[in-house]
Formats: sequence, C-alpha cells, structure tokens
Amino acid sequence: MKVFCLGAAGRISRESVLDLVEHSNFDKITIGDYNVEEAEKVAQWLDDARVDVVKADVNDVAGTAKLMEGYDVVMDGTQITLNGKSTECIAKAGCHGVNLNGFGDENQWDDLFVKAGKTCVPGFGMTPGTTQMMAMHLANQLDTVEEVYVSHGAFRPFAFSKSITETTTYEYDPELETRVVFEDGKFIQVPPFARPRKVKLPEPYGETVQYIIPHSETVTLAEALADKGVRLIEVRGTWPQQNMTLVRGLYDYGILKNPEVMVGDRPAKLMDIIGDYLVNSPEGKTTKLYGYSLHIEVIGTKDGKKKQGIIYHTHPASDGSVEGWEGLRAYTRNVGIPLAIAAELLAKGCAPRPGILIPEYAFQPEVIFRELEKRQIYMHEEWTDL
Repeated sequence: MKVFCLGAAGRISRESVLDLVEHSNFDKITIGDYNVEEAEKVAQWLDDARVDVVKADVNDVAGTAKLMEGYDVVMDGTQITLNGKSTECIAKAGCHGVNLNGFGDENQWDDLFVKAGKTCVPGFGMTPGTTQMMAMHLANQLDTVEEVYVSHGAFRPFAFSKSITETTTYEYDPELETRVVFEDGKFIQVPPFARPRKVKLPEPYGETVQYIIPHSETVTLAEALADKGVRLIEVRGTWPQQNMTLVRGLYDYGILKNPEVMVGDRPAKLMDIIGDYLVNSPEGKTTKLYGYSLHIEVIGTKDGKKKQGIIYHTHPASDGSVEGWEGLRAYTRNVGIPLAIAAELLAKGCAPRPGILIPEYAFQPEVIFRELEKRQIYMHEEWTDL
C-alpha cells in the first residue's frame, strides 16, 4: 500500500506521518508539500526508508493530481481554505482521501469519487472526527436520542502556525453562516460566544466555559441521528483562557471583522497583521497547558427509561513524563493520530461505500477506539438514569 501525505510538513500532520511510520503497513509514505525544505526536515526526523518527499502545490490541480496517481489513499493535512482544491486533486487522481477539517467544500467532488470507486472522509482528526465516533458510540446504545452536546478543549497556543491562526480567525468570524446549532429540525445561526455552558473536563484541565463553534459535527450528527429523533445538537469549544480573553477582546472591538486598514501607504487586513505578529511572538506561540480534551454528552431513552451518557478521553501528560508527548506535541499528536488511523482504514478498503462519506457512516467507533488505545489515548464512559 502507498499513502500520499499532503501538507505533512505542518506541525500537526507530521505527527500523522510519524504514526504511519510507527503503526501502519504502508510500503511507501510520500510527503507532498509546497515547502520542500521543511518537508525534507520532517523526512530526516522520521528516518524511515519508506518516506520520500515531493513538491506539491494544490493550486496546480492537474500537476498535483498527477503526483497522487497510483497511491491508495491521500492523507490531506492542508488548511481549511485549501480543502476544496486539495479534495479536487484527490478526486481527479482516483484515490481514497481524508482530511482534518470537513467544512463542506469537499462535497462538490462526490461524483468523481463514486465514479472511481473511492471514498473520501472530510474531517477526521480529534474534532471533527473522533468526536463523532464518541457521540455515535453513546447513541448506538439508546433507542432514541433527544440531545447531543459535543465539547472540546484545545489547549494550544493561539498561533503556533499560520494555519492554526487561520482556524482561530475563521471560527470566530462574526459573519460566519456555518456557526449553527441544530434545534427542532432546523439549523439556527448564532453569533460568536453564544450559549455559554460550563463543561467539566478531566484534570489537569478542570471546569471550562465553552461557546458554540462552527464545526461539522452539528450537521453530520443531525443526519446520522435523524432516525433516533434527535432534536438538539450543540457543539462547543474552548482554548486556553488567555486565548479566549484575546479573542473576546478582538470580537468586542470589531477587529474579528478583519477590516482593511492603511499601513503607511498600503492597505492591509487588520486580522492578518495581528496574525503575523502572533505567529512571530512568544505570546502567540506558547501557553501554560498543552493537550486536548473531548467531552460528549448524549441524552435519550433505552427501554422507555431516560438516560444520560457521557464519554471523554485522556492522553499522556505534556509535562515530559512520557516521551514524545512533551509540550505542544500533547496537542498535535492528539489531532494527527486519528487522521493517520483513518487513512490506513481507507487504504485497506474498510469504508462501506464510495463517495464523500461523513465519519459516522465511514467508520465503526469501537474500531477507532481500539486503535487510539494502542497510542495511549483512552476513552472513559459513564451512564446515569435521569
């Protein structure tokens, strides 16, 4: 089997490639990235004979698709704004594909995947991806589902890379139409910082206040759980407190609208300026606590009795006590590992049918959980009668 790792010079998806090196059965692992110099550094770090590097620019769709031809699967680690083009490349190359984000630009290429007999799963990292697996694991144990609350704490710096800065700006864009909740059969748009809710995460994170965010789980779970009568789905998230304080200030002052300002005699977008500063400053590149914490709550009925299921995950600490999970890597490995697991499952033909598939239809939760456990990422489940 062969895997093409698009954008794997990045801080997150290089962890996905490491996971492939350590756990997969791929015979060839190609890193395709626009930044060849950084990609070569990643290959040197991996130090595995199966790994090679090519230059890939998704803006050159025909050229990049040609590079991908003959690979079993493309593991796409590019940023949100490129996923429409990156998925076009994968579809035209005739490969299976999976990416981290899943914000919908991929859906237009469904016909090409079906025609090629290949499957593409948009959005399979920690969230989205693992979150849907956790929600479905609980929902599958119920006869009906009434409410689903998906929550996560992403404990990482505001701007450890430009793509992460872009994600931060995207999620809190005041005009974003996809920041929605699902309520009584309708998707309702909400503003940034809507519907605050206290969520107790396991230590060392503790109690957090989380707000509605624009993630694909709201849409995909509404589809997957329609036959169980789901009436409310809310997806929330938080970052370290200092990040949230900054974002709130940027929102309150209208800066997140990204207005154009003059810098000397040249126009520039204000959030772009701030992002450039943060990605090059200690304040933007560091935080006190690193890691990831998912918390899913599902309320429904079983045999006529109302029940609440909660599932959350834990992973090795970022304090250096476990090799390979130090500092920022406690965050980036959490995101990157599920992407690698999904890529290998697709390459092995485990998806039930071709086309663009939401995670809920592509994979069995327990299969994902078993693979995560091999990597020291554990699920914890609780049930309560209501």
